[in-house]
Amino acid sequence: MPIQIWSDRIWLAQLGNEPILSEDLTSLRERAGKADPTPDMVLDLSEVSHLNSSNLSQLLRIRKLAVDREVRLLLAAPTDSVWAVFLTTGLDKVFEFVVDVSTSLAGLQVDRQSESDD
Repeated sequence: MPIQIWSDRIWLAQLGNEPILSEDLTSLRERAGKADPTPDMVLDLSEVSHLNSSNLSQLLRIRKLAVDREVRLLLAAPTDSVWAVFLTTGLDKVFEFVVDVSTSLAGLQVDRQSESDD
């Protein structure tokens, strides 16, 4: 999975389908857990067409890491089939979603800038 480092505090993970999706999510969680400081993360779901229960569990672990470290986790551009999984499971109320990657990155950069101005 390509992780793009947008800044020292913002990462973009471009995800794809299984079988690599599970490995990518595990790798992202491990890498983010070791990062100091832990970055805000944008997960690009635009190429993911299916999520299984294991993937949802991995996403929840990444979310827990983000919550514990007080960083943001944004899920960007979910496909219709992936969005349906989040709606069906009620996880649409747990995760933060954004329409596209560029909007999420711009929003995080603005938020980080305003934090540093305070």
